[in-house]
Amino acid sequence: MDWKGRRVRTILEAALAEDKAAHDITTLLTIKPGLRATGAIVARQPCVVAGLGAIPIFFDLFDKLGGDQAAGSRRFEVVSHPEIFDGVRVKKGQTLAVVRHHAAAILSCERVILNLMQRMCGIATVTHDYVKALAGTGAKVVDTRKTIPGLRALDKYAVCCGGGVNHRLDLQDGIFIKANHIALGGGLPKALEHALAGRKPGQRVEVEVRSQVELEQALEGGAEAILLEDMTPAMVKKAVKQIRVQRPGVTIEAAGGINLATVKSYAETGVDFVSVGALTHSAAAVDLGMRVTANVF
Repeated sequence: MDWKGRRVRTILEAALAEDKAAHDITTLLTIKPGLRATGAIVARQPCVVAGLGAIPIFFDLFDKLGGDQAAGSRRFEVVSHPEIFDGVRVKKGQTLAVVRHHAAAILSCERVILNLMQRMCGIATVTHDYVKALAGTGAKVVDTRKTIPGLRALDKYAVCCGGGVNHRLDLQDGIFIKANHIALGGGLPKALEHALAGRKPGQRVEVEVRSQVELEQALEGGAEAILLEDMTPAMVKKAVKQIRVQRPGVTIEAAGGINLATVKSYAETGVDFVSVGALTHSAAAVDLGMRVTANVF
């Protein structure tokens, strides 16, 4: 993750602006300017860490926006234990990061930082649970585009922190013919033909199939990846066997209502990937907190 990249900085700056963090009236009226403090971000439940890189960017943006009015100083420090980094599983009570800055800056940024990290850690944690469930099957769990608008880069990074794999990042990232394309594009054979003819070099064409007829059409038409949608594990297993015989090089993905209780049964059918939208659209936020104490010299 390029935390200093323009896309991510824009997301984080928008979060600070939404909360009007640089105009925290309560903190301005109650906290002495120049007071230094230490804020410790603590896990209140076991989780997989994601989003540590956002913390210093938040404070850098906050200070540059004029939020830190303590003598014009931009001095802050964000540290973590060497064993704590994105992708690591931590226990309840462990400290993820420690911030040393002006008390006003820490208090004004506290909620925005926690909101973002709670979501990212939640996604990473549920992804990790799916990865564990697939252990030994050879299949990998992939995400979808079912992300919070504007937060996709962070949502998908969190999936990677949990050990998952990103599918398409956006609509330009690969050709994926789905049910509506088939319905409006003159049928699967025609839509697939047009996609293969018009694609750019290196672009893979994937087709979503929901029936035996569509599977046959996708294989005969030259699809390079097939997503088996809304099928039972038994149906998927039968389709995988057929695909491996007819087109051994085709990538196979299973999707549609798959959850933690059923994911292993799909993985054991021999698919390469299992697609789970719940990684991002239904992940519960992890409970994180920040303990802030005034520095005493």
